[in-house]
Amino acid sequence: MFDLIKPASMKRSRITLLMILFSVYCSGQDPGWLTPYEKSGKRETPRYPETVEFCKRLADASPLVTLVSFGTTSRGRDLEMLIVDGNGSSDPISMRESGKLLVLIQACIHPGECEGKDAGLMLIRDIVIDRKFPELLDHVSILFIPIFNADGHERFGPANRINQNGPEETGWRVTANNLNLNRDFLKADAPEMQAWLKMFHYWMPDFFIDTHTTDGADYQYVLTYLMEISGSMDEGLTEWSVNSFLKPMASGMERLGIPVTRYVELRNWNDLKSGLVYDVSPPMLSQAYTSLLNRPGLLIETHMLKPYDQRVGATYECIRISLGILNREFRNLKERIRQADDYASGREFREKPFPLKFETLMNDSVILDFKGIGFELVQSKVTGEPYYHYTGEERTFPLPLFGNVQPARFTRLPEAYIVPVEWKAVIDRLEMHGIRFYKLKHDTTLRISTWKLSEQKWQQNPYEGRHSLTSFQATEMFIEKTFPAGSAVVDLAQPSVRVIAHMLEPFGNGSLLSWGFFDAVFEQKEYAERYVLEPMAAKMLEENPELRKEFEQKKQEDSIFASNGYLILRWFYNKSPYWDNVKDIYPVGKITDRQILEGLIRDP
Repeated sequence: MFDLIKPASMKRSRITLLMILFSVYCSGQDPGWLTPYEKSGKRETPRYPETVEFCKRLADASPLVTLVSFGTTSRGRDLEMLIVDGNGSSDPISMRESGKLLVLIQACIHPGECEGKDAGLMLIRDIVIDRKFPELLDHVSILFIPIFNADGHERFGPANRINQNGPEETGWRVTANNLNLNRDFLKADAPEMQAWLKMFHYWMPDFFIDTHTTDGADYQYVLTYLMEISGSMDEGLTEWSVNSFLKPMASGMERLGIPVTRYVELRNWNDLKSGLVYDVSPPMLSQAYTSLLNRPGLLIETHMLKPYDQRVGATYECIRISLGILNREFRNLKERIRQADDYASGREFREKPFPLKFETLMNDSVILDFKGIGFELVQSKVTGEPYYHYTGEERTFPLPLFGNVQPARFTRLPEAYIVPVEWKAVIDRLEMHGIRFYKLKHDTTLRISTWKLSEQKWQQNPYEGRHSLTSFQATEMFIEKTFPAGSAVVDLAQPSVRVIAHMLEPFGNGSLLSWGFFDAVFEQKEYAERYVLEPMAAKMLEENPELRKEFEQKKQEDSIFASNGYLILRWFYNKSPYWDNVKDIYPVGKITDRQILEGLIRDP
């Protein structure tokens, strides 16, 4: 570990630690149960081994706590999770039979943003060792992941978060494979994410909390939050999230002197005056992913410029207050989830247009009183350009808020999708996401709808290890196609229907097509020599007057085509029997007839 403490400050830190220990002693708390964060005077966060060791101590000391590993990282580190249950249970079946809500709390998906780890360890210690809040386990069982990105966590140092005010050293944002786990929930490339998905769909928590630290503008709020309440989540769960959860959570924080607001996203980067924007998050992000599964997700974002102890304290209180609300609301939330699952699985849901993309209307705003920090426009001595400098003065600004979010692209959902057996990586992803599907027992010819793809363009630079499709066109088409035995038939009559649609619809928000899982269909694999094409093209013109008419019209409308022999001969090749008739055809099919689907499922 880098030693950043000067000799004089070492003396001050010892005095601080003695004062902390004295106050803990006077309050009756066992100083032996101080977390590593508390022992440092609330200036440092522990490394992976220290964190795991403290978790083991909790599990050894309390019958209410179980420590399990739900997978390993690329470098072989265990992904540890604490299970905290008032009856000492460590399996989801018995917890659900007891009527409890399962709440998953996650920290260090971005290891530099480590408040959740230190807050979570303190809170669990306070519940099970000091018995401060035993009521928080009355109707809730807690799953706590202290370090999700364990490899990134151990890329430890003082220079990992340039915008951040403490702790003294932190981990790195991404995994050992340079992947950002909070961009991976849908495509699931990272082994850590694949393990997480298996864990999540085994436990299927009722509520999810993901803890982060934000970048961006300066303002007074120590903590901001985000839930998917702009149209992508089930309506009943959205209403519950707004009125039964967020309002009492914000009120509870306000009573503690910790004002909160919704996650701050500026209309124009680094320009607070441009206003704030609310939108719908893509399902590659944690809370957006769980919300599509009818499990509300709370994203906590503490403010990077506030002192670390304030950020940890705010995270602690937000989680504590949230658990209190969930204990009161456990029956209501469980019933809302049941209703949402039933509705998503039903025919009525599939018969309505399904929104794949949303947009925020930029001609519709209201004024929000925003607790900000004074700023001034300063001319840079380095770049010569103006930039905003924050003065530190607390001010309240009337800012325009653009929060009218509307669906921007719809699709009609089928009864099922069918994925050919050869696209194993796609079928594997379906399985990782806990999606139910049936495998054809025989080669089967079906009339399906699919898409003819065209005008595709890829991102030049890699993003999350892939060169994603930035744009393409898709024309729906109906064809007969033979699907081999082993092909996956995905019945949409299941609660995961929203996730399925985003994965398999070409224009889904983060579809597997857009991430490059089907890139091979765009490649031409057979070619023809010019000395073969020239006589073939001449013969085609001679024998087909309609083709000649189409050719002449094409030349008149497209001067580039008319003057390029390669393009002309390729045009004829494309219209010949030798052209690859599956190139640019999306391999996934849509089955729209329920009777046909049920016949496939019943196939002995």
